[in-house]
Amino acid sequence: MAANSKYALITGATSGIGYELAKLLAQDQYHLIIVARHPAELSARAAEFKQQYGVDVITLEQDLAKPEGPFKVYEAVKAQGVNVEVLVNNAGQGQYGQFVDTDIDRELEIVDLNIKAYLVLTKLFLKDMVTRNAGKILMVSSIGGELPGPWQAVYHATKAFVSTFTEAIQNEIKDTDVTITKLLPGVTDTDFFNKADMEEAKMVKEGSKADPAEVARDGYQALMAGKAEIISGLKNKVMVAASKLMPDSLVAENMQQQAKPSGQ
Repeated sequence: MAANSKYALITGATSGIGYELAKLLAQDQYHLIIVARHPAELSARAAEFKQQYGVDVITLEQDLAKPEGPFKVYEAVKAQGVNVEVLVNNAGQGQYGQFVDTDIDRELEIVDLNIKAYLVLTKLFLKDMVTRNAGKILMVSSIGGELPGPWQAVYHATKAFVSTFTEAIQNEIKDTDVTITKLLPGVTDTDFFNKADMEEAKMVKEGSKADPAEVARDGYQALMAGKAEIISGLKNKVMVAASKLMPDSLVAENMQQQAKPSGQ
């Protein structure tokens, strides 16, 4: 591997927004380090990226919800002797239902994946980037991080962490050449809602879903331009702007109406 080769690490890279971001990076001749839990999916995507774009692909089979998962990813990258020029924190999951009814063990897994994995990977790779005074990080968050989320209370709360965490470290590194970009999609046509058992929610069943390729393109352009934040989609921009003018209780009630099971 050439010492001057550009490498990008993408978590959750085998489907949805992460897969589309990996394609965009490969098109720009970034070699890829793709992280996911399922070896067959990793192998299939690696073969696809190599064949289509002629880039090197390192696959890391790792469960980022496990305490040691993010640390093992960093150790594996260091063992390969490559520098990560772009880090894409994308892997995330949710759980649908009222908080009094949902599974606490599942929710703790979601906290570990959506918060702890972002925190650990960002810290480890950001330290290297600041030392080199070069690098870019994309935090795939959600407009949910800007809004209280009945029926998805824990997921929205994890994304609120990502939002304020990102804004704080953006300020801390503002005098370096490293940039961190926050991508805020809305409802997107991915497997997220199936995994979250959320397909009956009104916003999913009756609403329009964004194309993950368009969301990825928005995020990628903002990342490359070094922008602090991009809300993907006009409807989502309007929703976030309007929510800042309303009392939180009213925003929560609006979200409750959109999130509750269709037909209720």
